[in-house]
Amino acid sequence: MTDQIQRFLFDDTNVRGEIVSLDNAYADVLGKQAYPPAVARQLGELLAAVALLTETVKLDGTLSIEVRGQGPLGLLMAESNPGGELRGIARLDEDAALPADDASFKALIGDGKIVITIDPRGGNRYQGIVALDGDTLATCLEAYFERSEQLATRLWLAADGRRAAGLLLQQLPNDDSNVDPDAWDRLVSLASTVSREDLLGLEQRELLYRLYHEETVRVFDPKALRFGCTCSRERIVGALLGLGEVELREILAEQQALDTQCHFCNTRYHFSAAEIEALIDSPDNPAPTLH
Repeated sequence: MTDQIQRFLFDDTNVRGEIVSLDNAYADVLGKQAYPPAVARQLGELLAAVALLTETVKLDGTLSIEVRGQGPLGLLMAESNPGGELRGIARLDEDAALPADDASFKALIGDGKIVITIDPRGGNRYQGIVALDGDTLATCLEAYFERSEQLATRLWLAADGRRAAGLLLQQLPNDDSNVDPDAWDRLVSLASTVSREDLLGLEQRELLYRLYHEETVRVFDPKALRFGCTCSRERIVGALLGLGEVELREILAEQQALDTQCHFCNTRYHFSAAEIEALIDSPDNPAPTLH
């Protein structure tokens, strides 16, 4: 199985779908941090979900999903872009007990919300927020589509610490091509028979055939996915400039230099005292030094 996402349509219906499988990209994300098994599984499901949503909304930009909770797992975040790059991170409450290996999504997150941010290369940034009312990540994301996109959408997600996968079905507005009004209920019913083992163990086309061998399914070429981080020295510089002169001077007085690390990929960035002074004097600094 390879890291890829595949689009499919059911002819003569208004139903479309996406199916995603992650191996190396998931392993690369987990390789950056040491996560308990239950957290690693939830992060895998979120990586599969963000890949599915990025393809579903046909975005020329980045899409991120943040799960912010009040349980032991305070933050779960994943990001995807049209180039097929994925990254993700999870943050546990330092004072919380280590979660059980079989801890559920609800037990890990508790009460909270999901923030979905769509950031196109051109146009305005958009954020959608939904409460964590469901027992699983999939049901919470289905609620987002129902409220924000007003499109019936069903999701099936699975991860086991080595592989992550997901299946999405979406009902589009009716048009003249839909000659099968019962298709949505039938196709969802068939997809609901999928098991976690099926999602994680079967090749994508094999899984689609097992579910829909009596349907007319049009499968498109798969799109490759991989781990990728958007951090850069330039972006770190932008964040430092946002601190302003006073805070930069405090950092310089305390540390004589600044070292920071990207939490997604562990890349380290070092700024010497001279470089921090140059940032303070930079014309881009929102609070430049007065001479």
